[in-house]
Amino acid sequence: MPELLETFSGQNTLGYDIEVVIVDSGSTDSTLDIARRYDCRITNINKDEFTFGRSLNIGCDFAKGDILVFLSGHCIPASEKWLANLIAPLDKEIAEYSYGRQIGRDTTKFSELRLFEKQFPFYSKSPQKGYFCNNANAAIKRPAWEKFKFNEDLTGLEDMYLAKQLSESGSNIAYVAEAPVYHIHDEYWYQVKVRYEREAYALQRIMPGIHFTLRDFIAYFFAGVVQDFKAARQSKCLRTRWKEIVLFRFMHYWGTYKGNHEHRMLSQKMKYHYFYPIDVDRNHYDKESSRFVTDESEQRTR
Repeated sequence: MPELLETFSGQNTLGYDIEVVIVDSGSTDSTLDIARRYDCRITNINKDEFTFGRSLNIGCDFAKGDILVFLSGHCIPASEKWLANLIAPLDKEIAEYSYGRQIGRDTTKFSELRLFEKQFPFYSKSPQKGYFCNNANAAIKRPAWEKFKFNEDLTGLEDMYLAKQLSESGSNIAYVAEAPVYHIHDEYWYQVKVRYEREAYALQRIMPGIHFTLRDFIAYFFAGVVQDFKAARQSKCLRTRWKEIVLFRFMHYWGTYKGNHEHRMLSQKMKYHYFYPIDVDRNHYDKESSRFVTDESEQRTR
């Protein structure tokens, strides 16, 4: 957390006044002491009342700004221009809701790196097609949030649910590759399964027709492992990471299957687009103005 809060001091703020709000649900470690050292404003939510949507709504109500920025406690901005780039589509009236790139660190599981590459590619989509969004690294205009607010009953994906509501009402969503953060998920294997199980429950509300069968679990598990093995072989790390790849993809898709227990039909096109481990949208977006960020430096693609 100190590293996260320290990065704010060097950010280009475009002249905006910045406040940092923390919603605490009863932490017993040094979180609040650290927050006070960095002059954060603190509000609270009872642990037994916690949902992701409710905590976000409490934080948004508590905040004073016209632009609401969300950053997970597991994330560290990877650029001094992170904040300026993230809010640029909002500032320029291109979109009402934006989210930035997520990249891994040396402790990130190989298959999760692959998911980051698919879901948060090196090219921007401003505005994007569809309503995928992720609040681990995102910003929204206050009026857009006030229009619907975050769903407080969902077990996850409250960001995507709000993005869908905004998209259906005519608002734009932007993905900003130039606003990267390191997202650090140091989880046990059971926690990986629970995370995807929880998201699958929520996905039912967002895509009511979804139906992820045992056959789908087998097909996507093997597709994910095969694609990850190919990528690991190219990266010369297959020998050391093959077991991790198998375990991650198993927990990923088994959690999805377990969470998606209501059997409803989903078109093959939508299923392929959401679950297949390769980015199928890449060619739809202009790469001339995009750039990507590595762990060492920022590089511009031409």
